Amino acid sequence: MSKPCIICVAITGSLPRKEHNPAVPVTVSEQIESTQEAFEAGATICHAHVRNDDQTPSSDPEKFARLKEGLEKHCPGMIIQFSTGGRSGAGKTRGGMLPLKPDMASLSVGSNNFPTRVYENPPDLVDWLAGEMRTYGVKPEIEAFDLSHIVQAAAMNRDGRIPGNIYIQFVMGVKNAMPADKDVFDFYVKTVERLMPEAEWCAAGIGASQLTLNEWSIAAGGHARTGLEDNIRLDKDRLAPSNAALVKRTAEICAANQRPVATPSQARDILGLPQHA
Repeated sequence: MSKPCIICVAITGSLPRKEHNPAVPVTVSEQIESTQEAFEAGATICHAHVRNDDQTPSSDPEKFARLKEGLEKHCPGMIIQFSTGGRSGAGKTRGGMLPLKPDMASLSVGSNNFPTRVYENPPDLVDWLAGEMRTYGVKPEIEAFDLSHIVQAAAMNRDGRIPGNIYIQFVMGVKNAMPADKDVFDFYVKTVERLMPEAEWCAAGIGASQLTLNEWSIAAGGHARTGLEDNIRLDKDRLAPSNAALVKRTAEICAANQRPVATPSQARDILGLPQHA
C-alpha cells in the first residue's frame, strides 16, 4: 500500500496537565515549540486548543491568533486545525476563533457521554458552527464519537451544510462512549465508504487505545492522529517525552505498513486544501 498517511498531532487538549506529564505544552510559546518538533518528525496537521495561564481551557481568540502566527512561521505548510470542542467554551464561544481562518476546525455533529458529563452538541449549535466554517473557508474535520455522527455528517454533506469531500475522524476509547472495538472500527470504515465514498478518514484512540487505533487505521488505509491530548504515555511504564516522540512512533507504524508519511503538500492535496504560499 503506497497511499501517503497524514499524521495529525493533537498537541495539548483540554485535560492533561503538567503535573501528569511535564511534556504537555501549555503556553503558546510551548505549543509552538512542541508542534515544530512534531512537524519535523512527520506531523502535517496540528490539532490545537489553547490554555489559560492556570492551565484551564481557554477560548481566547487572541491566544489562537498568536498560536496560528507562530505555527505558520515555524511549521511552513502545516495544516492548522483549531478545536471547537465543548471543554474550552460554551455555545458560540466555541467558534470564536473561526474568523482567524485556520485551514481546518474540528466539528462534532452530535452529542454523547464523556467520563463525567454529557458532551452536548445541539443541532442549532452544530448548524451555526458549520455555517461559520463555510463563511470563513474553514474545512471541518468531523469528530465521530458514535455511528450516528457518521450518518449525520453524510446527511449534512448531501444538503450542503458541510460542502465538498468529507474528512471524518473516528474517536474511540473515551470512557462511557465508544470503546476501541475492532468490529465497530471495521463497520465505521464500511459505513463511510458506503455513504461517502469520496471521503477521507482517520482514527484517534484515547489513552492506551492510541497505539491500537494508529495500527488499525494505518493498516486499513486511513490516516492517524496521535499526541499528548489523547495519550500522555509511550507505554504503561513510560511517559511520552514529547509530542514528537508519539509522532515518530506513528511514522514507524506507517513504515511497517509500507505507507509513506504524507508531506504537507501531499496532505493538502488529499484534503483539498490550498497549497501553502
